[in-house]
Amino acid sequence: MTTETQTAPLVNRGYLTEKGFRSWAYTLDHKRIGLLYLVTTLLFLLVGGVFALLLRAKLMYPGEELFSDKAYNVFFTLHGIMMIFLFIIPAIPSALGNFFIPLMVGARDVAFPRLNLLSFWIFLAGIIVTLASLATPLDTGWTFYTPYSAKTGAAVTILSFGIFLVGMSSILTGLNFIVTIHRLRAPGLTWFRLPLFIWSMYATSIIQVLATPVVGITFLLLAAERIFGIGFFDPAKGGDPLLFQHFFWFYSHPVVYVMILPAMGIISEIIPVFARKPIFGYKGIAYSSLAIAFIGFLVWGHHMFVSGMSDIAAVIFSFLTFFVAVPTGIKVFNWIATLYKGSICLDAPMLYALTFIFLFIIGGLTGPFLGALATNVPLHDTYFVVAHFHYTMMGGTVMGFFAGLHYWFPKMFGRMYSERKALSAWLLIFFGFNLTFFTMFILGVEGMPRRWAEYPVRFQTLHIVATVGSWLLAAGVVLMFVNLFRSLFRGAPASDNPWDANTLDWKTSSPPPTDNFAEIPVVTSWPYNFGTKKGSDHD
Repeated sequence: MTTETQTAPLVNRGYLTEKGFRSWAYTLDHKRIGLLYLVTTLLFLLVGGVFALLLRAKLMYPGEELFSDKAYNVFFTLHGIMMIFLFIIPAIPSALGNFFIPLMVGARDVAFPRLNLLSFWIFLAGIIVTLASLATPLDTGWTFYTPYSAKTGAAVTILSFGIFLVGMSSILTGLNFIVTIHRLRAPGLTWFRLPLFIWSMYATSIIQVLATPVVGITFLLLAAERIFGIGFFDPAKGGDPLLFQHFFWFYSHPVVYVMILPAMGIISEIIPVFARKPIFGYKGIAYSSLAIAFIGFLVWGHHMFVSGMSDIAAVIFSFLTFFVAVPTGIKVFNWIATLYKGSICLDAPMLYALTFIFLFIIGGLTGPFLGALATNVPLHDTYFVVAHFHYTMMGGTVMGFFAGLHYWFPKMFGRMYSERKALSAWLLIFFGFNLTFFTMFILGVEGMPRRWAEYPVRFQTLHIVATVGSWLLAAGVVLMFVNLFRSLFRGAPASDNPWDANTLDWKTSSPPPTDNFAEIPVVTSWPYNFGTKKGSDHD
């Protein structure tokens, strides 16, 4: 399965054949729109990563004025905005989802191609407006908590409109995917023959459509308070600043699963292919995606245990927080069961998939400490929360994204990357990540508060360790993207199905033609028939 990068002859360019600005700006091809999202979101991954490195550099030496504490708050806010709203939320659904959902269901495009293009341009408009708001230093943090965000001189009103536009794009994308999955499946592609990535994207789209309007309305209320003086969140006018937190987390906790569910879908595709075994518990994994989407709407209160709520409400939210681990655990145990006695091939996609499982388990096992009332109080607003969040989001979502990027790179571009360089990049990322963020668990247990630009000297050694780890992590990410970018031009030509996968996206050329398929395929079997009688459905 391994193919090294080398100087290669021209390959089939498929949907990439047409050139020029207009061919991209006005394209209705879901694959091109997916690439537009991909390039845009990767840009903010890199920029957000630079802000993270600046924060870590500041935290190496307490008391030294590398830059001011005010600048630290601004960089912290920019890191959060870019990583959450402009990268991690749209990266897999809007980029990889746009590219592969029609291919995996045997369709020529999404249900509403023009709406798909409109959603990208709305997303781009939201980015422009959001960046315009940064003309004045923004130091609210990425959660924009009131009352500070309602009173600061920063351009929060403009930012609110930018986030509103980004959210509108997410809603339109989710709606498009739901209709595509319902209406455009190939003949014979029944619900229980769907790839698990499609199940995860279906659950994700439901969350996008139902939860995103809440954050849009929340930011509109914040803008109305700033412009017109309406006291939605101002106690002096009968409002309540905690109402903002309830609105914000009612959206933001379900959106955690907008981030993680697509990555789980990617892992569910990669594990059986590289273990050469049928996925264990197909229906369990499929239904658990829907269960996570549903229960995710009911647990937002665990972000607010120390903000003030009744004991009964706190107990209910704590119970529901533990309960959401059940469908998540089903996925993890089924992945591990699939690996058992498999003929495992440790190419780059599989390495990142196994990394996802390892890091996500750590993130999952540390979650109960924050979901339990007794331990949440001492750990709240410490670096333990920072570590848990990054093990879940970066160790989960971003590693899943990297796995999908390597898995589908040959299909997207018709080239293979250097497996040796991919392994080197993975090693740096794996060790750099754990050195950075596992250290933060220790900092949190010892009482280091998060978001602080200065701290007692006794924490300095661990901060230096975490900063060195961030350098290794950054070096790995840079090496990975250099390898992939170089392979676009010098990689060996990829075959149509270099991994021997069974899903429909691998039944077309690499890269796919504009119309995806010469003829709409007819599906007669389950997509995970590895080592079983060909043509049989299996669960």
